[in-house]
Amino acid sequence: MKLTKTLMTIGIASAMTMQFAACQQTERENPLLVESQLPFGAPDFSKIQTTDYLPAFEVAIQAQRDNIAKIVENTDSATFENTILAYDESGRLLDRVSRVFFALTEADKTPELGEIEKQVQPKLTELQNEISFNKQLFERIRQVYDRDHDTLTGEEQKLTEEVYKSFVRHGALLDDEKMARMKEINMKISELQQKWGDDLPAATNDAVVWVENKEDLAGLSEADIAQCAKDAETRGGKAPYAIVIVNTTQQAILTNLDNRDLRKRVFEASIHRADGTNKHNTFPIAVEIAKLRAEQAELMGYPTYAAYSLSNTMAGTPENVYAFLKNLIKEYSPKADAETKAIEAFARESEGADFELQPYDRFYYSAKMKKQLLNISDDEVKPYFNIDSVLINGIFYAANRVYGLSFKQREDIPVYHPDMKVFEVIDKDGTPMALFYCDYFRRPTKRGGAWMDALAKQSRQRNQQPIIFNVCNDAKAPDGQPSLLTWDEVSTLFHEFGHALHGMLSNCQYNGLSGTSVARDFVEMPSQFNESFAVIPEVFDHFARHCETGEPMPADLKDRMLQSISFQTAYALGENLAATCLDLAWHMLSSNQIPTAEEAATFEREALRQIGLLNPQIPPRYSTSYFNHVFGGGYAAGYYSYLWTEVLAVNIADVFAAKGALKPETGQEFRDKILSRGNTGDLMQMFTDFTGMKQPDASGLLKARGL
Repeated sequence: MKLTKTLMTIGIASAMTMQFAACQQTERENPLLVESQLPFGAPDFSKIQTTDYLPAFEVAIQAQRDNIAKIVENTDSATFENTILAYDESGRLLDRVSRVFFALTEADKTPELGEIEKQVQPKLTELQNEISFNKQLFERIRQVYDRDHDTLTGEEQKLTEEVYKSFVRHGALLDDEKMARMKEINMKISELQQKWGDDLPAATNDAVVWVENKEDLAGLSEADIAQCAKDAETRGGKAPYAIVIVNTTQQAILTNLDNRDLRKRVFEASIHRADGTNKHNTFPIAVEIAKLRAEQAELMGYPTYAAYSLSNTMAGTPENVYAFLKNLIKEYSPKADAETKAIEAFARESEGADFELQPYDRFYYSAKMKKQLLNISDDEVKPYFNIDSVLINGIFYAANRVYGLSFKQREDIPVYHPDMKVFEVIDKDGTPMALFYCDYFRRPTKRGGAWMDALAKQSRQRNQQPIIFNVCNDAKAPDGQPSLLTWDEVSTLFHEFGHALHGMLSNCQYNGLSGTSVARDFVEMPSQFNESFAVIPEVFDHFARHCETGEPMPADLKDRMLQSISFQTAYALGENLAATCLDLAWHMLSSNQIPTAEEAATFEREALRQIGLLNPQIPPRYSTSYFNHVFGGGYAAGYYSYLWTEVLAVNIADVFAAKGALKPETGQEFRDKILSRGNTGDLMQMFTDFTGMKQPDASGLLKARGL
């Protein structure tokens, strides 16, 4: 659809959003409502003002309503073009506004944006309800599906199938009473997730551990101590130093912190950030969301939300997921027990025979044990992992070798935060094909974790090339110093760039099928697979260079470092398994089985005990009260997908290794058969087409993890 230019008034926009200070009323074009003149149609963050968002949403929401009305009121027989494609294109303007706005609310959420989000979310949920339960619209969609599905081919057939099934899954076949209740549930879940999205970041920010004396930070490098001082300054300066809590249960800083009491404070600040032991308590939100999801599933005829959610994935059923997980747990558990005993025995050599290892001790003594056995520590290798070198000489280098891509920094394209960088992605034939934004450094306005998303998805129908961004939460060094990464952070950068490649290399006709629009238990595969390039010798040697001298990592240190990657890896698998099983436990309940907020912590412990994962030494990577993937995001009953897709990734990495990991021919085949195809075909068939395997083989997962 052709977009029209719309004039908005700043003063009116301010009144519509909230009690902003009065602005001079001058007419200007709302930059969110006009086509950007920047390369690739990139959003012009130099022109977008906070007061632009709510007026833009209101115009865009009305535009989609009008477009849906045109589909419904069309007296011609329903066809792919006038119904399915028209629906896929109906929210084009809203898609553009939403992608810009929600990129900021995740990565740079000011109080003003937060207030606008509270007003916008109900409007979007109301619109989604209107569309999902529009009987006339669904009837036209069903006519195309029933009459033409078998005669349509390619992307037209797939898009028709996806649109029809999406409406059915949202409740289009429900009777009026159930449909009305489903609308109520959708609105309530939207409200609760909005509250979760406000409360959890606030809880994590408030969980900062203040430190008065530098001596208490003994064991940390001077660079880490400087980072603590900088974090204290940016968070209000209540003490000279601050230890910031990250999104996961365990905190990497515990690896080097000598002060045991401080280690305990940091760990407890993490696990208690939002469980009601302080002013923050997200348990009431979590249990209410779980209960509403269970009711959704029951309305749709499923016994549990997990059964409902998994019916649209590669795994298919909770039983298949549990069978997969239980096999892993059976093989993992003795290795985890042996690992814990070995660390405790090592600690007792210096602390005495009665020393009892605690979860806040594990990283610390494991690191010392690794230092003794392998003669290596994080502080020894971090100078070789300068974030700029990892990106340019590692991630971009591998993408060039495998896919023929090159990257040119574009300082002329505006960004929403000065820490960001933008790169133009150029294909091997010299054709510009995408924009890539990097937003790597943490700040109080950014939620925890790391992710990829798109400011614009690729679509030939829309003549739109992809605009992709990665977000991380790495510490930014004080001015004049290089920002150095741990190996885990290096892997995360490679991981998120794998998602980015899935978006950049997309070559699909329709927006609804392009890029990462695939099942959850497939979408993590390209990212997990991309991590494998970090350890390929040619790639590693190219980026692992000393931040001051530029010299490559010495061979002996490199060998010890690579050995250390698989040192005591049971913990990483165990925390993931525990979080996965916790997610499933919440979503395997009927609506009348959901515990109360007061019972939630007990329910969590009992669920882990029953599956054999209640291990105080290896707590879940995320506990209920801060499990954002599940209660704030789209991974409900789906966190297993990280392990599921790791199997796919290991199988694909084996194919690359056999054919030549950096051979362009292998990369082109992977690009053609998987990365470029989005959701245009059967996902298992795509996997088979590339690997030659009819089913994934999980036998290599533990070996790949060093277990």
